[in-house]
Amino acid sequence: MNKIISIALFLFILSTTVVLAQKKAEAEVAAKDTLKSIDIDPLTPAKAAFYSAVIPGLGQAYNKKYWKIPLVYGAIGTSLYFYIDSNKKYHEFRDAYKRRLEGYTDDEFSFLDDSRLIAGQKFYQRNRDLSSLFVVGFYVLNIIDANVDAALMQFNVDDRLSVKPTIYQNNLNYKTNVGLSLSYNF
Repeated sequence: MNKIISIALFLFILSTTVVLAQKKAEAEVAAKDTLKSIDIDPLTPAKAAFYSAVIPGLGQAYNKKYWKIPLVYGAIGTSLYFYIDSNKKYHEFRDAYKRRLEGYTDDEFSFLDDSRLIAGQKFYQRNRDLSSLFVVGFYVLNIIDANVDAALMQFNVDDRLSVKPTIYQNNLNYKTNVGLSLSYNF
């Protein structure tokens, strides 16, 4: 029994010296940053608007809204097509009317009288002018869309920020009340 106690005591002393001989590592405790830092570039909307002004649709590509590019080109292209078509027909009616004033009646509109040629001129001139306004309008709308979309991409739409309508019961008279609750979770 004496032998077992001496062996146990020897192993105990040996194990404590080994433990004491090791270098103790200090654990560093650092607080985790739970909020993500979102870098907001105030020049992003201006850059998107500039790109869209240089080449229509480039601002939408810069904002990674690729599905809007065909809409931009479709709107501007359709308006431009109607502008070119109305301009061509306006000049046809105008040239035919000028030839009538010179005394020629061999034009393609020989079945129309002078008042109808003037009415056709005014009609296609009005459509040409409206189409040019639509081209300019869609071009400006393209620039505004790129600018607003780039500005709204920096807006906080996190799940932690919410506005929810609530219906709760009043404890005094047991009637339901309607309210709006704004909650922000940390």
